Amino acid sequence: MACIVPTPCMADEMGTLTLESLGGQTLQSLAKQLQYYKPPSLNEEVENSDQDIASNLGIADSVAVNNDPFSCVSRKVKRAAVLICLFEGHEGELRVILTKRSMKLSSYPGQVALPGGKMEEGDADDSATALRETMEEIGLDPGLVKVVANLQPFLSEHLLRVVPVVGLLSRREDFKPALNTDEVDDIFDVPLEMFLEEDNHRYGEREWMGWKYILHLFDYESEQGGFLIWGLTAGILIRAASVVYQRIPSFTHHLPDFQQLQRALHGPIP
Repeated sequence: MACIVPTPCMADEMGTLTLESLGGQTLQSLAKQLQYYKPPSLNEEVENSDQDIASNLGIADSVAVNNDPFSCVSRKVKRAAVLICLFEGHEGELRVILTKRSMKLSSYPGQVALPGGKMEEGDADDSATALRETMEEIGLDPGLVKVVANLQPFLSEHLLRVVPVVGLLSRREDFKPALNTDEVDDIFDVPLEMFLEEDNHRYGEREWMGWKYILHLFDYESEQGGFLIWGLTAGILIRAASVVYQRIPSFTHHLPDFQQLQRALHGPIP
């Protein structure tokens, strides 16, 4: 189970975070829980199921024979951060804010994503990147969000290092969306727990540099219509739900997902 430790910047925010300011019991309990998580050590990550995946797929031997042809990945990685903004729904359930990318964009037009983007020179840390980008994209005032944790980084297919930043929104009604229509066509929210359940979940199969991996896809119907949540966004939300609810997904698969494949090939993402 992945755990979380606040960064120094996050610790300052947690220091001013009172349980009363977070509204309902669900967010208060989550804030307490996430304060004491820490990410697994590099040794723990290598000793876990990724090692078995590497062995079962013959990855370990292939990489050793070829003198680790994937070692170049870490040198190419650029940095980005996304915001996993959680709030309490009407029935006390945890919900997460998602966006539909603008059809005007050259990359991934129309796809569902978490708000966020690439780190800029003036950003103090990953939390600052996620909050700045979210403000620019959907108009969410950083003052309404309490950052409580960072998850382990993810690696995109284009070798972008993406850090998921977990933030809590105490009052959803205080957030008045103001979409940057050059970047975002729509905004909606979904229950976080759905990313651990088989309902609405299905698989796709992809290939990366000759290695096969599975792609998670979730179909979600809302008053605004149907949305497909997949790829990196789905992977991040599966991880977030696993950490928050402290259990693994109910669905199983015979191939690694993209993150498991990358760790099996060249170790933890730096």
